[in-house]
Amino acid sequence: MKLLSIYKQFLVFFVIGTLLIGCAQKRDYNYSNSNTQTGAIIGGVLGALIGATTKGNSKAKRALIGGVIGASVGGAIGYSVDQQAKELAQKLETNVDNSPEAITNKDNDLIVSNTDKYVKITLKESMIFPTDSAYPTNEASRKINKIAEVLKNYPDTTVQVVGFTDNRGSYTYNLKLSQQRASNIGHILYENNIPNEIFSKGCSYEKPIVPNDSLENMALNRRVEIYLYKDVNQIVDPCKNY
Repeated sequence: MKLLSIYKQFLVFFVIGTLLIGCAQKRDYNYSNSNTQTGAIIGGVLGALIGATTKGNSKAKRALIGGVIGASVGGAIGYSVDQQAKELAQKLETNVDNSPEAITNKDNDLIVSNTDKYVKITLKESMIFPTDSAYPTNEASRKINKIAEVLKNYPDTTVQVVGFTDNRGSYTYNLKLSQQRASNIGHILYENNIPNEIFSKGCSYEKPIVPNDSLENMALNRRVEIYLYKDVNQIVDPCKNY
């Protein structure tokens, strides 16, 4: 009978948890707090179940205590990506911006954004490289050093640095330039003695943000993107649209 009672309690908490998570996901159209919110809900439900089935105090009180503890632990499920993005944005003196307009705004030379799988830092060419050069400016190096400072707190994060160009010139020439730019940015991170794995890749003029039909649009497409993954197995080909 006791086992049956525990099973019934589990079903109740599972149903409630599923409904709450569903609500959270429906609200999550711009990734805001998605991972932390969902993780806390899951942890709260499981924690409440554990609290309700342990001895001592009333069942309601045990469930409440367990729920609070579980929510605290469960919040850590999504803590890394959301918190990492916030820390980076603060260090780089900007805000996390997941809006589609952020990347196409010509006045934004640095954008920090995140999804449930990675943090992305987009650096526009106007800020990081002189024209037709693969060597970062002093300002760019300073910002990359700041990124490295945050990464030291996340030794398990995998770093992927990706270079992109506009479509002027041959694909081969632009591929080499984009690879050199990504590699040089990666090298600056490496020189900061961070413990993270670092990969670099050039995409030439693949995956443009906007059509290469004006000088202004071409400037938007010339960029370096730094992806921060929780797990090396989550890395995808950054040159392709998914």
